Amino acid sequence: MLRIKEFNFPKDISILKSEKYGQNWPVVYLIHNHKEIYIGETYNLHSRMKQHYDNPEKQLFNKLQLISDSDFNKSATLDIESSLIKYMSADGKFKVTNKTGGLVNSDYYERINYQYKIGDIWNKLRKISLANKDLIEIENSDIFKFSPYKALSEDQLDVTKTIRDDIVKKNKNQEQGIYFINGLPGSGKTVLATFLTKYLLQDEELKTNKIGLIVSMTSLRNTLKKAFKHVDGLKSSMVIGPMDLNPNEYDILLVDEAHRLRQRKNITNYRSMDLQNEKFGLSNQGTELDWIKLAAKHIILFYDENQSIRPSDVNGADFNDLKPTYNFTLNSQFRVKAGMDFIYYIRNIFNGHQKERKSFDRYESSIINDFDEFTKTIYTKESEHGLSLIVSGYAFEWVSKKDKSKYDIIIDDIHLKWNTVSQNFIHSPNAAKEVGCIHTVQGYELNYVGVIIGSEIDYDFKANEIVIYRDKYYDRNGKSNTTYQQLLKYIKNIYITLATRGIYGVHFYVMNDNMRKYLAQYFTIANDE
Repeated sequence: MLRIKEFNFPKDISILKSEKYGQNWPVVYLIHNHKEIYIGETYNLHSRMKQHYDNPEKQLFNKLQLISDSDFNKSATLDIESSLIKYMSADGKFKVTNKTGGLVNSDYYERINYQYKIGDIWNKLRKISLANKDLIEIENSDIFKFSPYKALSEDQLDVTKTIRDDIVKKNKNQEQGIYFINGLPGSGKTVLATFLTKYLLQDEELKTNKIGLIVSMTSLRNTLKKAFKHVDGLKSSMVIGPMDLNPNEYDILLVDEAHRLRQRKNITNYRSMDLQNEKFGLSNQGTELDWIKLAAKHIILFYDENQSIRPSDVNGADFNDLKPTYNFTLNSQFRVKAGMDFIYYIRNIFNGHQKERKSFDRYESSIINDFDEFTKTIYTKESEHGLSLIVSGYAFEWVSKKDKSKYDIIIDDIHLKWNTVSQNFIHSPNAAKEVGCIHTVQGYELNYVGVIIGSEIDYDFKANEIVIYRDKYYDRNGKSNTTYQQLLKYIKNIYITLATRGIYGVHFYVMNDNMRKYLAQYFTIANDE
């Protein structure tokens, strides 16, 4: 029977010797004060508490919660410990003091039954005021999604160890390390970036606090600042933009969404970029990537060439010229339940390489021809699951920017507006009734996504290729000074990125007939009789 029992710490340590499950049984425990908490698991609670009391950091705690069950085994307690670390870190009731590393995500006998117990444990913790939020709210929060307290895949662990060991070696030889991490949407780039930040910061051999995480996209940067604020040892000030950099300021810089770093092209403030180039001793042609190379001894770049969406993004050739110490590729899929095959499927469809239709278990995907039904489908997903939104490419002029009374997207007498906020759009009050652009969702994940495939993209069956119409694309800075092929690439990349935001499903509304016919080769048409 599952039970949570409270003890005074360290006063009651001696009692644990005679307590049922106090020795020779796998248990999970929490030690805490009113601000901080440590989550652990052990086979001998009495002995483990004595060890903790010998640690000056743990002497600040005054309460112990013993979580026990006659059904517990070692695999189960490791799993429960990992889950509680993740949930309590995102809940916000306490600051979790666990280090990263050691979190597990292994399968084991009857794991599904023990995962139900995690829900029971959480409900009990809420009843005794040791947790605030319900698990659905936590799992939909950005703090949970971007927490460094995540069980890593084997390829993520290999990257972590290799980079850490090489930085130690490079430091001894006074050499710069450049580490390049490629990954498709949902491959865990941002989670690995946050994990590595904490992992390298707490490494005793590296002994550095001069670590920064660069995020060029303002909304995602602010989201990660909030996530860092809730993690012991991390500070929101560690998350910065390229404009915050100074020469030789950092030991280690990690760069999330590096494909969105900017060059001096199609930007809104040339003067600010020129001043930053001057600070670094560069000509006006210097890029944000150039600043990063001059600002840190070691740089770790997270990159996906298929998520470059504007001519202001640093050229792919500049990344190819880096000559990194190590070049990694992440192959796991953490977002889309259909797995990495679905990411390749979407990419191949938009690049004209997909030969046949595929079906994917545990994943919804369809084309909905009626716009009213399309919007209602996503609204229903939002009410049932949360984090379900409509998004689109730049096929609609942003007329409401100047006149709030006007609507930007009018289809079949349904009137919608572009996102009315640029920061934290997916959690904003009106998000469910608005349409998000690429800048509001890139780097984030949704439970379900509805993608309006706009009139700027079509299919030419005679040429057997996707085509675009420049005059129907309304991102001015996204299309000026571009060739047809460049703009084609950016528009394709936008839709590939939008279509891979959904954890559980994606539904399309397609404006052009030929594009709809093309996509119907690969997706079921909803209610098609």
